[in-house]
Amino acid sequence: MGETIWYNDENERKSRVETVMSQIYDALKEKGYDPVSQIVGYILSGDPTYITSHKGARSLITKVDTDEILEELVKHYLTKF
Repeated sequence: MGETIWYNDENERKSRVETVMSQIYDALKEKGYDPVSQIVGYILSGDPTYITSHKGARSLITKVDTDEILEELVKHYLTKF
């Protein structure tokens, strides 16, 4: 006891974004859409109709800010360098 414990919500946010994006990807795939095109359309426009309502995906995507999605995508991409 007596030690300060730091709470890092970045890991929680990353996990939440990954979970939501995975579920949205699966729902789009199941409905026959190109998930990448649909997700890009959503991010660029902010219009949730790019995301199918199948399996509640449209509702899920609106619970994650597009800035958070972009941040996680860029971080993921840049870790390859």
